[in-house]
Amino acid sequence: MSTPSSPAPAGASEQAAPAHRRRWTVLGVLMLSLLAVVLDNSILNVAMKTLAQPAPTGIGATQSELEWAINSYTLVFAGFLFTAGLLGDRLGRKKVLLSGLLVFGLGSLLAAFSQSPGELIFYRALMGLGAAFVMPATLAILMNVFPREEQPRAIGIWAGAVGLGIAAGPITGGVLLDHFWWGSVFLVNAPVVCLALVAILLLVPDSRDPAPGRLDPLGVLLSVAGLVLLVYGIIEGGQLADFTEPKVLATAGGGVLLLLLFLLHERRTTHPALDVRYFRKPAFSAAVAAIALVFFALMGAMFFSVFYIQSVRGFSPLEAGLLLLPLAAAQMIFAPRAAKAVARFGAKAVCTTGLLLVAAGMFAFTTLDETTPLWVLEVIFFVMGSAMAHVMPPATVSIMQSMPREKAGSGSAVNNTFRQVGGALGVAVLGSLLSTRYRDGIGGALEATPQLPAGARHEAGESIEATLALADRLGPAGRALVAPAKSAFVDAMHTTVLASGAVALLGALVVAVWLPGKPAEEGAREDETGGEEETERVGTER
Repeated sequence: MSTPSSPAPAGASEQAAPAHRRRWTVLGVLMLSLLAVVLDNSILNVAMKTLAQPAPTGIGATQSELEWAINSYTLVFAGFLFTAGLLGDRLGRKKVLLSGLLVFGLGSLLAAFSQSPGELIFYRALMGLGAAFVMPATLAILMNVFPREEQPRAIGIWAGAVGLGIAAGPITGGVLLDHFWWGSVFLVNAPVVCLALVAILLLVPDSRDPAPGRLDPLGVLLSVAGLVLLVYGIIEGGQLADFTEPKVLATAGGGVLLLLLFLLHERRTTHPALDVRYFRKPAFSAAVAAIALVFFALMGAMFFSVFYIQSVRGFSPLEAGLLLLPLAAAQMIFAPRAAKAVARFGAKAVCTTGLLLVAAGMFAFTTLDETTPLWVLEVIFFVMGSAMAHVMPPATVSIMQSMPREKAGSGSAVNNTFRQVGGALGVAVLGSLLSTRYRDGIGGALEATPQLPAGARHEAGESIEATLALADRLGPAGRALVAPAKSAFVDAMHTTVLASGAVALLGALVVAVWLPGKPAEEGAREDETGGEEETERVGTER
């Protein structure tokens, strides 16, 4: 351990000492900043059915437009996380956090008054740009104000804030949609952002990397373009119900090619946005894969769960929010306690068990139909929330402690990038699979509907909301479509959750093979991961 007279740790600001003393207060402010970002996404989940309805109730968004309202945010978010992390390390994480919240708040105000699905998609992308600067900064600041031994607990509480946002979002969104127009679900971000800005200015210290790398604009461009093309191709394939269409193959294939070029560029450049050398460490690469795969499964499941609850079961947005509460409550309860389970059983055992439970929860969705008792759904949500709470904190700790503290912004960016990319691809792939299977199931009923033009038949087959909207327009003649639509959706959901569960099982296999085990085993790897050097820095700070 270093003596008290040793130099200050790399990356620490001159305010590091007072920040260390008030570290738990700083964590509360960081959770508030995180809440603003998470709250919006969870609110949007219960608002999708409303947005799909014609004006003035909604904006008449199709299923593919709803997917893009989610993915425009997520793709911009993921694409700019690398740059946001580097800017935080270079310019100061507090400055980047403040700037990100301002952009996010402005995007929220503009989204609230969108006049079309296209405008909403654009303003959601602007919100994603702001969020890209918020997320890595919060985790990087956390790593710089907490000593190494307290970081697992702090990260568990930080992850619990995600559960709080998931819990508060649907309920808040349901209340707002019951009393106000759909734009209110975005306006609610304004007071949270304002309060967070004031608290950051007063309480949060700044920190930066004393030797930051240069920016990588070519890498950022390749990553953003590749992700957009890949996900666009997947969504288009689901909308056309044909993944072999030349347009689909060209866009998705072009996206894969650009992402491969991105990885080649990152290996060769002297200032990479993503330093691929960290992936040589099992503790890093296995944890990144676990985060990406669990969010692939979860975000796809959340997408169809909302339609199952509201469109099939007929619950209101507020009731849907309340039904999602066990998922969020379980994360809030167990995420801060995950560090104790890791200390006893090891990260490998805890994360593997968590991913197996995620898969079990997905497979349990196959038991649901139009009349399943609600307590079954609530148990499934609680199990899945508990499982995620034992995957995300240990995986995040493994990623962040594999990197030097002065690179905390870059480490946080990698963590959040793969989380968001996994979620975006989950919505795109599983949403497209759901749409394709639904179209196959409802096709016969639409064909049997008299005097229905081919264009209207194709549009109505895209989603259950489109079918039910057509049924409403047809009046008594459309009532025959309601029961087949619900049945087709349930069948499509069953197919989709099987794919989602298989992805979670793949994640469990990756973690079981490559993630390090108990802390004692991890200690033996400190020389190769830089753990001893990090412990020395913490000793200096303390």
